[in-house]
Amino acid sequence: MYQHILLAADGSKNSVRAAAEAARLASLAEGATVEVLYAVDPTKIKEEVLHSQNHEEIELKRKQKLLPVTEELGNKSVNHQITIVIGDPGPTIVDYSKKESVDLIIIGSRGLNSFQEFVLGSVSHKVVKRAQCPVMVVK
Repeated sequence: MYQHILLAADGSKNSVRAAAEAARLASLAEGATVEVLYAVDPTKIKEEVLHSQNHEEIELKRKQKLLPVTEELGNKSVNHQITIVIGDPGPTIVDYSKKESVDLIIIGSRGLNSFQEFVLGSVSHKVVKRAQCPVMVVK
């Protein structure tokens, strides 16, 4: 079973649903850990800096964004930790999963319409395409 589950999350409703699935899977394996990875898009950092007093406030806001996700895991008594990294989310999630040798990546789907997905691609699609471990996309 999966011991090191990487939950790619951004605090959205889809990532909360993904957290519920991560909690369910982690509860099946004794000693399993869910690592919540929030990949901050570098293009959004400027906006964060403009709306914050200092670095500590930025970190606090990022963790608050993940609160619904961590509450979902905490309510199910799942061992979890939060990791925040900066980088283009798709490649950053994949690179991190390789570096940390995770057993499974769980990610929420974004629900882009077909035109947006064709033009932009989705983070979940990029992760599925490039990851070297199993990936579960939760709708």
